[in-house]
Amino acid sequence: MTKQPRLLDVVALTADLTGRGLCRGQVGTVVEELAPDTFEVEFSDDEGRTYSSLSVHSDQLMVLHYNPSEVA
Repeated sequence: MTKQPRLLDVVALTADLTGRGLCRGQVGTVVEELAPDTFEVEFSDDEGRTYSSLSVHSDQLMVLHYNPSEVA
């Protein structure tokens, strides 16, 4: 089961968005929920400068995790 992105989640693209100059694996932050399955994602460089901000459908995103999940 894939986790639905939420506000301020760190996400990675699961598909190339060549028309926007973005490729699979690029990392961004969810900054707004536009619709139930569409999110505004901001992509920034290592200095914190935004280089792209666009709406992305949830099936093109993977939520990244920094902590281990609980063991059942």
